[in-house]
Amino acid sequence: MCFYCKNATLIDAYTTHVVTLEHCLIVVKNVPCQECELCGHKYFVDEVMEQLELIVNQAKALASEIFVTEYSHQVA
Repeated sequence: MCFYCKNATLIDAYTTHVVTLEHCLIVVKNVPCQECELCGHKYFVDEVMEQLELIVNQAKALASEIFVTEYSHQVA
């Protein structure tokens, strides 16, 4: 159920996740999510959130201003 509009239907989808840090913008494309069919709000399962955290932490070490990457289930 959607937290925002209370719609009961969430569909499997993909989204672009953007993290804005003090001196860096990190863009992760094609992130799996569940999306509310009515309002479009996106939700991530725990596994995806953990993977996003790994991607963002690695990107912070590499990026100077902008870092764009594809989501994958495995990070080196």
